[in-house]
Amino acid sequence: MTRRTTSTSTARTTAAAVGAVALLPLLAACGGGTPSGDASGAASGTVTLVTHDSFAVSDDVLAAFEKESGLTVEQVAPGDAGTLVNQLVLTKDAPLGDVVFGVDNTYASRAVDAGVFAEYQPADLDPQVAAYAPDDLAGTLTPVDMGDVCLNLDDGWFDEHDVTPPATLEDLVKPEYADLTVVTNPATSSPGLAFLLATIGAFGTDGWEAYWADLRDNGVKVAESWEDAYYVDFSGAGEGGQRPIALSYATSPAFTVTEDGKSSTTSAMLDTCFRQVEYAGVLSGADNPEGAEQLVDFLTSPEFQADVPGQMYMYPADPDVELPADWQRFAPLADTPFEVAPADVAAHRDEWIEQWTSTVVG
Repeated sequence: MTRRTTSTSTARTTAAAVGAVALLPLLAACGGGTPSGDASGAASGTVTLVTHDSFAVSDDVLAAFEKESGLTVEQVAPGDAGTLVNQLVLTKDAPLGDVVFGVDNTYASRAVDAGVFAEYQPADLDPQVAAYAPDDLAGTLTPVDMGDVCLNLDDGWFDEHDVTPPATLEDLVKPEYADLTVVTNPATSSPGLAFLLATIGAFGTDGWEAYWADLRDNGVKVAESWEDAYYVDFSGAGEGGQRPIALSYATSPAFTVTEDGKSSTTSAMLDTCFRQVEYAGVLSGADNPEGAEQLVDFLTSPEFQADVPGQMYMYPADPDVELPADWQRFAPLADTPFEVAPADVAAHRDEWIEQWTSTVVG
């Protein structure tokens, strides 16, 4: 998952990701970050969080955790969730850190099946939160946040050009929407994979390839990352993009609200969504497993959960957290997001990506 940081330029994010990837061989060779914990195994020192580019937490919230726990949190961010999982699997025998945040339900089974995670969930985890993890992930991954991946519209563009906005997946292949849509590559982007799954949920295993062939013929553009799709290509981002339909999140319109707070310049197509859940987990072979468990506990705490909407533009997994006042109006979740059974995703993910690449990219 890479998305949502509205104040970060594409160039800066890309540079940060490249720098993080360059550090991976060194980190792997060192066995995962700075050694932590004392001889008795008590949690102390440094705990290394391996995460995606879009992880964010308020300074005061993190500082309060560090003060209370006695831990220092360091971060390693190898890239998008897809890149993150690839690196976790490649380095599972010499882990990059102690804790992971940002593995989502489109990739989680791959990491779990590879033995990346130790068994751990907070003892007092709310059953409603635990339920966001499929049965085959229970005990190894802890749900932290969720959000709907769906197409976003630049409402002003459609008003200016006197074009009726699309509302459904089927609309996007109509001639009036030719060359207007940008999505992300499911092989390199977790939102891209989530959207691919949305189309599989919508059109079935026998119909999704034909739908993508129609999208291709209608001029869909494929970007490699969410930043590129949203900030480079999407006209609604205000940075010179030319396409008024872009793959993003249902929460994105809450961050394009006008100065008077009465409206948003963009909107989400809530009939095109796939629900993404992000997890945290303790890495198998972590240098500081006790500190890792404390950090997972922190990610599910009321303090961190309340910080999620404003920092990462996602819904907290904890249903009791009070949401920003304008989210009900500008960032509602889809009533009926498309679904694909987790077991089917695990069994066919790579096959579907290969079929998508052959159909759309060639």
